[in-house]
Amino acid sequence: MGLRFAAGWATGDACVAHTHTAFRLHGLVSLLLAVVLPLASQGPAVDLEHKGDGYPVYRIPALVVTTKGTLIAAYDGRPSGADVPSNIALLVRRSTDGGKHWSARQVVRADSAPFGFGDPSLLVDGRTGRIFLFYVASHQQGFFGAGPGIDDADPKVLHAEYSWSDDDGRSWQHRRITAAIKDPGWGGLFASSGAGIQLQHGPHAGRLIQQYVVRVRGGNYGASAYSDDHGLTWRMGALVGPGVDENKTVELADGRVMLNSRAKGYRKVALSTDGGVSYGPLHDDSTLIDPANNGAILRLDPTAKANNPRAHWLLFSNTAHPTQRTNLTLRLSCDDGTTWPASQVIDAGPSAYSTVTMLDRNTVGVLYERGDYEWISFRRVNVRGMEKRCVK
Repeated sequence: MGLRFAAGWATGDACVAHTHTAFRLHGLVSLLLAVVLPLASQGPAVDLEHKGDGYPVYRIPALVVTTKGTLIAAYDGRPSGADVPSNIALLVRRSTDGGKHWSARQVVRADSAPFGFGDPSLLVDGRTGRIFLFYVASHQQGFFGAGPGIDDADPKVLHAEYSWSDDDGRSWQHRRITAAIKDPGWGGLFASSGAGIQLQHGPHAGRLIQQYVVRVRGGNYGASAYSDDHGLTWRMGALVGPGVDENKTVELADGRVMLNSRAKGYRKVALSTDGGVSYGPLHDDSTLIDPANNGAILRLDPTAKANNPRAHWLLFSNTAHPTQRTNLTLRLSCDDGTTWPASQVIDAGPSAYSTVTMLDRNTVGVLYERGDYEWISFRRVNVRGMEKRCVK
């Protein structure tokens, strides 16, 4: 959510000041065991935004490819580094040439202070072509201060909303779904920024899934909002946690849904056997080092059948460092996330939130916060070299 980002990081976004020596060594060994690919497989960074150019701060990238092949990038335009409640605008740019060039900035949601709209996540219904843009809508309170209830008139309620487009991202309509997915007893909630998924296989094929973070009795939980009728109605699945922050999901080859959450130390993982309605226990993935930062996970070939080896190949991006938001790295798994044998550094310098989408069979698009929250940048990355680790 970019939560608690004001003068540096605070609360949940704080860097870990001290890390046990054994933890550092484990992380180093994990990095050394993986095959690290050269930077030559990457295109140059294309900067969509620079702080101070139009808006003082740009944060929280989301990215998706539409059914027409258009890239849609969304992110916050902020008056300061602060998260909601703040007068944040929701912005979009489009690219029709694979990210080489981008359209002019489009304001999808904005209002007078103190209202704000932020933390975008994009999801495309591959069957209808509709583009969903999820975000949080605030008035007087943010995630930690938001009160219970679902009343539209209550300024202390943090609302779940989305915009949708049926014309490839050129125009947008808006909808509030707080009453449909929020238990009135919960406090704050927000959509995990980046991207949602659509299930491709099994009894829940076609289901749309968008991850949320929910504040309940002083703890942070994850949950999947899902729709089985192309977004006409939405429901919220069971809570998983506590200890879950911004989280993403991916459909595995056997039909299970894997949840992957930001956490201090290592990413947390849980599995669902009912299409994201509920999840089993959380556990650490000791390869995926994380400084408590938002990342991304996807399946290289979502349509591949379970007997196709490519159905088991996953990509994961985050800042692969135990304490600092730096060293943005793309990792490859050949076995549904059990191991991660190959990796490629996308940006060795300061970086933060990232999101990824497949551009073609062997090319991934990465949209991320580059530098010390100075740029929103896009890169094309050829993963053919990484894929060789999966070919036996």
